[in-house]
Amino acid sequence: MSTPSDTQSGVENEDIVVVQGAGNSYAQQIQAGRHCFASDEPVSLGGEDSAPTPYHLLLGALGSCTSITLTMYARRKEWQLEGVTVRLRHTRNNGSEQIYRTIELSGTLSEEQRHRLLEIANRCPVHRTLSAALEIITVEA
Repeated sequence: MSTPSDTQSGVENEDIVVVQGAGNSYAQQIQAGRHCFASDEPVSLGGEDSAPTPYHLLLGALGSCTSITLTMYARRKEWQLEGVTVRLRHTRNNGSEQIYRTIELSGTLSEEQRHRLLEIANRCPVHRTLSAALEIITVEA
């Protein structure tokens, strides 16, 4: 479903993510193009723990983008990258927020290639978006 502003700005329906909740539960249904998934909060926060939390989805977006970016780069360079595992954790300390990301690379890679891949990880599009001064514009439908 697109809003008038979506169609006027040339945004395609496949670029829109729609999130719907019942209003009496924290569980949310998410549709991104032809893909459907869910989000919820843990029981300790009043949810039903029926799906990942919004922060888990955010970390998943960063982790998957990181892995995809490294795979694309290694393929282009014809490096022997056999696998990428990204582990992420979000923390809040004294008003400051951090995401800790650990990247495990498997394959026959030199130390120089491994170092370069870790540099490239910071250039994945989601990393750049999260690191930028991001403006979120909210309007009522």
